[in-house]
Amino acid sequence: MTSDSDKAVPAAGPGHPPGGRFGLQAVSAPMLAALYMVGASLGFTIMNVAIREASQEVSALEVVFFRNFFAMLFMMPWFARAGLSVLRTERLRLYIWRSVIGLVAMMLWFSSLALLPLAEAVTLGFTAPLFATGAAAIFLGEVVRARRWTATAIGFLGVLVVLRPGFQALTWPMALPIVSAAFMAVSIVIVKKLSRTEAPGTIVFFMNVLLAPLSLIPALFVWQWPSWWVLGLMTLVGFVAVFSHVALTRAYQMADASAMLPFDYTKLPFVAALGFALYGEVPDLWTLVGAGIIAGSSLYIAHRESVVARERRVSLAASEAPRASGG
Repeated sequence: MTSDSDKAVPAAGPGHPPGGRFGLQAVSAPMLAALYMVGASLGFTIMNVAIREASQEVSALEVVFFRNFFAMLFMMPWFARAGLSVLRTERLRLYIWRSVIGLVAMMLWFSSLALLPLAEAVTLGFTAPLFATGAAAIFLGEVVRARRWTATAIGFLGVLVVLRPGFQALTWPMALPIVSAAFMAVSIVIVKKLSRTEAPGTIVFFMNVLLAPLSLIPALFVWQWPSWWVLGLMTLVGFVAVFSHVALTRAYQMADASAMLPFDYTKLPFVAALGFALYGEVPDLWTLVGAGIIAGSSLYIAHRESVVARERRVSLAASEAPRASGG
């Protein structure tokens, strides 16, 4: 649920071709970025299934804590290598707000995975980019023109197709992934705001270090010691979360965000396949139709954001050209 990108930073580091090692030298940067994105989507799908399994034994709030705790442990070698520079910030209050909002989104999301069919939860979770359009206009003052507002409205029609109010009984768990997506959208907008002045390493550091202790507070109210099986599942969740976010970051470094977003929707076939194999869940026609509408709207929004950003860069370059030439 997310859209910052930089052009083609080689994954293997300076001096290496974009494909890196292990026979990937011949793979083009866009193709490798797509593979990273699909790998991230598969990782998030595995994580969602592990969350559901763990939630059968312990509360989703406890699963949230262990996810953040183990993710922080797996990130420790990176923190040690990054050094004290990641601690430099004058925006601690905004980091805390971002962590609290992100934690609420995570608690709602994990709860939805425990209570809803996987494909339905994932489909409704795809609404985060739709909410992000409005959140960016409100909190960042971004100018959102009629085309993007129209695409956003159509996307929410897709939500109505999935929920079908009046044709089926609406239950409170159906609201969980939608409200989670709204909180996640605000979290994304805060990260966008932070990225204007903060180093990426600092953003990653504070996200991980703050989420673990914050998520322990609600977990203590429902605490029960997990079995070794569930502890193993939650260790897997923490590891896969780190792996998937690294893959996601690599993808956005090597290709434009609007080009990568279609590959994010591979989560739906992945989760539908695992939901059927493990739980006998079959997405109904309306869930698939709604998913198509939501995905199409989000893709159009990403395309328009890319066009606007490109026009802004061209305009900025044109305005700076006379100064550079001394005119």
